[in-house]
Amino acid sequence: MYSFKDYEKESAEILRIIKAIRPDCKTILDIGCGTSEHHRYLNKHFSIDGIDLNSKFIETSKKKNPAGHYRVENMVQFDLEKQYDVIICLFSSIGYLQTMNEIIAALKCFNKHLNTDGLVMVEPWLNKDTWQNGKVHMITIDNEDIKICRMNTSYTSGDLSILNFHYLVGTKDQGVQHFQEEHKLRLTSKEEMLKAFQLADFDVTFDEKGLFGRGMYHGKKIKI
Repeated sequence: MYSFKDYEKESAEILRIIKAIRPDCKTILDIGCGTSEHHRYLNKHFSIDGIDLNSKFIETSKKKNPAGHYRVENMVQFDLEKQYDVIICLFSSIGYLQTMNEIIAALKCFNKHLNTDGLVMVEPWLNKDTWQNGKVHMITIDNEDIKICRMNTSYTSGDLSILNFHYLVGTKDQGVQHFQEEHKLRLTSKEEMLKAFQLADFDVTFDEKGLFGRGMYHGKKIKI
């Protein structure tokens, strides 16, 4: 579904940011790593591990980067008994944490897994100012062996954005199938995120442009 993304270009930008802020970086932990497509490129420069809630994603990640260590973990509370030079949390994975307490707990857990002077890069989800309520989105895939249409509507409930995804998937062997997914992501303001980083003992800055146009938080671990 995300074949339109230029993972090689995005990886080059991640590399540029890391080299500018943490030039001596050797190790990276990717939190909410998904299928770890960026790792195909980043593992040429760093030792990179990943965690995700989805066990199928973890199995795919292991195949893409056999040298890495991948585990099924919850970003709010995990203990890898290891520290890293840089932690990345991309593609708005942090948005799936639905309360400020969860966000703060996750950032504290990130901090615990960073070496001295470590860097965390977090790409946020949208906030209430950038969210467009009721908008209809569609992505299509038209390959010879599979056709996919994903369409969704979106609305809000309190601080949450609700995305209802409908999929039509067509293959020669199985015909056309339909299934649905519901995703809930918190619409957290910039002020709330900055405060959460500070409470988790980070010196934080916000890059308005970021990697994918949603901005990027850069948190440096504070020596205590």
